[in-house]
Amino acid sequence: MLLPREFIKAKRDGRELTAGEIGDFVRGIAGGQVNDAQIGAFAMAVYFQGMSMTEQSELTLAMRDTGHRMEWPDLDGPVLDKHSTGGVGDLVSLILAPLLAACGAYIPMISGRGLGHTGGTVDKLESIPGFDVHPSEDRFNQTVRQAGFAMTAQGGDLAPADGRMYAVRDLTATVDSIPLIVASILSKKLAEGLDGLALDIKTGNGAFMCERNQARDLASNLIEVAGLAGLPCRALITDMNQPLARSAGNALELMETIEFLRGDYRQPRLEEVILSLGAEMLLLGGLEKKQKKARLILNTVLDSGLAAETFARMVSMQGGPADLLDQPEKYLARAPVVRALPAWIDGCVEYMDTRAIGLTIVNLGGGHKRIDDIIDHRVGLSDFCLVGDKVNEGDPLLVIHAANETDWQAAAETLLEAIVLGRSKDALPAVYEQFS
Repeated sequence: MLLPREFIKAKRDGRELTAGEIGDFVRGIAGGQVNDAQIGAFAMAVYFQGMSMTEQSELTLAMRDTGHRMEWPDLDGPVLDKHSTGGVGDLVSLILAPLLAACGAYIPMISGRGLGHTGGTVDKLESIPGFDVHPSEDRFNQTVRQAGFAMTAQGGDLAPADGRMYAVRDLTATVDSIPLIVASILSKKLAEGLDGLALDIKTGNGAFMCERNQARDLASNLIEVAGLAGLPCRALITDMNQPLARSAGNALELMETIEFLRGDYRQPRLEEVILSLGAEMLLLGGLEKKQKKARLILNTVLDSGLAAETFARMVSMQGGPADLLDQPEKYLARAPVVRALPAWIDGCVEYMDTRAIGLTIVNLGGGHKRIDDIIDHRVGLSDFCLVGDKVNEGDPLLVIHAANETDWQAAAETLLEAIVLGRSKDALPAVYEQFS
């Protein structure tokens, strides 16, 4: 076994690491023989020296193999999943998973909590009274088989080496290293036993990949490394220069999810991302061969109510109320102070600082400043005017949902700086590019 310091030195000096060396180091991370300082030094070496596709593939597989691997030998449809690089108002998973399940796919979705200014699917699900985000393996497997999909927080038995490495990366300013992002995402997805994976790579001022070229590089690396590991993969680059959905905040996004599934209201940008990703997933799973037909099927399933029924079944099987879709207002808590922020001049929404908008929700209590923070699921923002929308003085730009008047005022002050009103601006596309 190569000593950790020699392993780190090799990467620091730009040498390509072998599969055996990478495997030994990763097993050392999982087993505790490699300390946090050594993990941080390795991450920084990779940040500056990069990794070849072969190295990224070996790192991904080594991290996958440190934990439990799911197997689905007896299912009668493809096992699929999607991954988003995170954003504000990104509730795509909550709608896309039941939609694909209603089309005949199986989705064993491992979800995360909010990170920085971005929301997390697990936090949103915890808005539902009684919902179990840590189901037992038996309950998770049964829900996947009977409802077509299940959603769970990442446990310590799934790619545990990645869990340690990510925590150190967060502390050492190496989160945005593309090779380490690739290995982190794909090690967990490969452990799910998938037949296909769709990726939603965000770009813009509210994304981790702010520049389009960064997003392209990440998409290309993910697809190539997934292919080396035998996992068919497609990717979309989507916009995060403004919130994706009409709302952002945990209970608010659950309510919007329900309204979307029931057909009450479907925000066009959100719908475009969902249908685009869903079509890619139907193609990946062999459930359809052509893009246009795939989108038609997805629309038909949505309009029939089958996706809504599938979501309701999953919620009930994981401990939530059986009538959530019928009476969401009975279960999803509402903030005490709900009031619109008015436009201060006539004009057009020219720019939105999406990162600042996401951090506003965190400061309202709707996200994590520390890992042990208790989230207020009631708070958030809704009814956004988006880039390109015209407003008159006094018109609502958005609605702030706060726990008290002081929090409302603080959020309003931040948002007045985060939104720029000008003369004119074209609307932004929801989807920029497709990679396969």
